[in-house]
Parts: sequence; C-alpha cells; structure tokens
Amino acid sequence: MEQKHRRFFLIVMDSLGIGAMEDADKFGDAGANTFVHISEAKNGLNIPTLASLGVKDLADIKGAETCLHPHSYSLRLHEMSNGKDTMTGHWEMMGIYTTKPFKTFTDTGFPKELIDELEKETGHKIIGNYAASGTKIIEDLGEEQIRDNSLIVYTSADSVLQIAASEEVTGLEELYRCCEIARKICLRPEYLVGRVIARPYIGKKPGEFKRTSNRHDLALAPSEKTVMDILKENHYDVSCVGKIYDIFDGQGATSTIKTTSNEDGMDKTIAIAKGNDFKEGLCFVNLVEFDSEYGHRRNPIGYGNCIEAFDIRLKELIDVLKEDDVLMVTADHGNDPTWHGTDHTREMVPLLIYSKSFTKGRHLNDRRSFADIGQTILKNFNLSSTKTLIGSPIEEILEE
Repeated sequence: MEQKHRRFFLIVMDSLGIGAMEDADKFGDAGANTFVHISEAKNGLNIPTLASLGVKDLADIKGAETCLHPHSYSLRLHEMSNGKDTMTGHWEMMGIYTTKPFKTFTDTGFPKELIDELEKETGHKIIGNYAASGTKIIEDLGEEQIRDNSLIVYTSADSVLQIAASEEVTGLEELYRCCEIARKICLRPEYLVGRVIARPYIGKKPGEFKRTSNRHDLALAPSEKTVMDILKENHYDVSCVGKIYDIFDGQGATSTIKTTSNEDGMDKTIAIAKGNDFKEGLCFVNLVEFDSEYGHRRNPIGYGNCIEAFDIRLKELIDVLKEDDVLMVTADHGNDPTWHGTDHTREMVPLLIYSKSFTKGRHLNDRRSFADIGQTILKNFNLSSTKTLIGSPIEEILEE
C-alpha cells in the first residue's frame, strides 16, 4: 500500500467519555456518559468545531448540531482492557491489552507497611495518606510539611502515589530521590501502582501555595513493545506533548514537551504543526485538565467551559494542518462529573478523524478496541505490528 499521510496528530481529551460500556455495571458505572451529561448540565455546549467533525453522530450532545462532514470520520471505540485509568487507556491505543487492572488505594490510603517502609528509606515523616485534590491537600498540610520537612503522600482515583513537598524547603533533588524510593517499593505485586508522581510546590502559607511545573512522573514501563516503539525503530518521529512521555516511561518517544495546561498543550501542538521539525510520524498529545481540574472535582460547568475552550483551539490547529496530515481526537476513559464519587467512569470514547484530503467522511460503526488507532497509523506507514499487539486498522481511512 502506498503511504497516504505523513503526520498524525493524536489528541487525547483526557476523560471525555461518550457513554457507558456494556460491562460498566461491573465498575459501578452503568448510565454514566461524560460528554452528554456535561452538555445537559450546561444546557447546551457551544462546540462548532467538534460538531463539524461529526461528534453529534455519536451521542445526543445538547447544543451540538448534526451535519455532513466529508473531511472527517466519526466513530466510538470500546475498551478491551480491564480498567478505566489513564495508563490502561493510553497503552491500549498503542496496542497493549491490559488484563489485570493497576492497584488503586482511593478508599483506604496506602497500607501501613508501605508507609512505614517509605519513612524508613527516605528519612522523612509521611503525612496525609488519603485520596485528595493535589491543590487542596497542599493547602491543608503545606505548613506542617514545611515545618517538619515531612512528605505529603496522597492518591486519587488513578493508580498513583503522589508525593508533595516544598521546592524551597525539601528541594527538588530530595523530592525526586524520595519518589525513586517509592517507585521501587511500589513495584511489588502487593502494591503495584501505575505511577509515582513528584508534586513540588512553592509558597509559605495557605493562600500562597502554588504547584510548580517541575512535576515528575515515574511510571511503569509498558509490558511489551508498542506502536510507538515500532514507529521509532523505523525512524519515524514520535513527538510527545503533555504527560504522554511519562505514561509510557519514555519508551518509544523521540521527543517530549511538558505542558502546564490545556491551553499550553494546544499552543505547543499548533507550533509543532506549523514548524518544520516534525516531518513524519506521530505527535501524541494529552490534555489533562478535563480530567484533573473538572472530572475528579465533579464540576460539570467547568468541564463544559473547558470543552468549549478546546473547541476554539482545535479550529486553530485544523487551520494550520497540511493536506497530508491526519488529526485524531479521542479520549482515554470517562470521568462523568455528574456521577457519584470522584472516580473515572467505564465508558466508550469518541474518535474523530480529520484530514483536508478526505472526501468520503461519514459516521462509522463502533470499533472493539482503542488499539485500532495505533494499528491504523502503522498500516499507513506500511509497518507490521507484532503478534501480541491488539487492534485492527480502520480501513475506510486508509482507502481514501
């Protein structure tokens, strides 16, 4: 097959699911629908760009119009893997089938044995040890952390152990050292946590505390070679924007750019699209604020405003894409802000695929796996998958 497209831009709207999976009841999520429930809470979303790509084909999103979209394909993806977290969703996009979910400690905090060992190995007292918003727990415990040079440990609905400490008192090097120790402890089967995250902050007292951009993620490496590795081995660019590099522990990446917000992520993605450095391959982007700022905090109005702001920036990106570029817009799980608790929700995700060169764009049937994204990219570049990676190419895209 002749290569059709040179650059793929894959943007993950972190947590923007579009309807409960068939097995959502096993996760307590039957009836969840992040996108639809946000649109209802907002009494309509102003999202002309996403609507023009066919998002209304996928669900009854209030405020979005149904339209013909010859330059884009719209479909929903089901998740094959067992889970509803960041790593499981992103890894599946790149071909990995996760059968055993990563451990979470949302309801109980981490076991005393883990905390005791972390205190002994780091030499710092551990405070916190519960599920919390990162900004809230720093407000609550920041003064104590600074006074005692202790470590604030907390978790979330994800499989994650986060350690917050003052950049000015504890210092970055010491915080990173402690996170490396936590990562080693959390590799054991009884504690197997997907990510350990350093969360440095500055400030002296509540009201002044502010997290810095020196966050550092220590993730499990993917269990096998991914689509990203295959692209890299064949000398294609794999440019990571946001937390993608950390999610894959750097495996398969050729470059990475940190971001501070969705707006910053879109600024940097647009700059990559306009520039000449990214010539051929995959630009893989995560926009985390949908999830971290609004989904977990159960703020449907804020989430809706965030979607509308992204819609404006998405139009800016589309305007600078080249004729042989492909844009893919998707999500990694749900996080319905109208749902109970603060956890992710087990949902299908949207997939909107756009290119200026497409002429037969339309609504397509649901697909069985997020992994069809990666397999489509591989086939475009005439690259072979491995025997164990899941997914199958979306042929309609490649036949254009």
